Amino acid sequence: MKKFAVPGLLSFNGGFVDTAGFLGLQGLFTAHVTGNFVTLGAALVFGTHGVIAKLIALPEFIAVVALARLAGAALRKRQIDALRPLLVAKVVFLLGFFILAVALGPFPDSDSPGALLTGFAGIAGMAIQNAVQRVHFAHIPPTTLMTGNTTQAVLDAVDLLRGAEAGKAAAVGARFARTLRGIVWFAAGCAVAALLYYWVGFWCLAVPVAVGAATAILRDDGGAGASAPA
Repeated sequence: MKKFAVPGLLSFNGGFVDTAGFLGLQGLFTAHVTGNFVTLGAALVFGTHGVIAKLIALPEFIAVVALARLAGAALRKRQIDALRPLLVAKVVFLLGFFILAVALGPFPDSDSPGALLTGFAGIAGMAIQNAVQRVHFAHIPPTTLMTGNTTQAVLDAVDLLRGAEAGKAAAVGARFARTLRGIVWFAAGCAVAALLYYWVGFWCLAVPVAVGAATAILRDDGGAGASAPA
């Protein structure tokens, strides 16, 4: 169960946090750097709120990923498994995201100090998830970037339908199944986040905190992180 549960929970949280952040922080993506480039351009053209938040999102994302990498390397140097501490750190930031959003929101202006602080917590949490996925879960498709996953799923589906080479069919089929599961979990996270945000606003962010905690408990590091350099 852990083999399928952990990737699914990561993808669910990726979709959930990005959707809730986008809705509650006036178009800020907490886990999608490309999306912030696009919405930054739109904000500059139309003169809407969110320019500052989107400008600092990228350097913050980079800084947190770098710190996660350094922290992981330091832990491994001391012969400490880095995966669980990093997942716990992600949960702490998501908890901060939840508390700040409920206490300070709603945010009609995503460039206000309270909104910027709240967005910082959400971005930090998802930056850690991205770093953890790349290092410790490289065997699964990305949990926050669905464009590449969708492309790969379509390519694999076409290859399977036209008849993949005998030696490659099993590997292509397994990759297609992994990728499709990730897309479905991510889409489910987006849908649940949209519905819960409509009903209860920022209180919905309690869900990714609980899901993140479950991921840290269930962490599937058997073989996934054994060869990870950080």
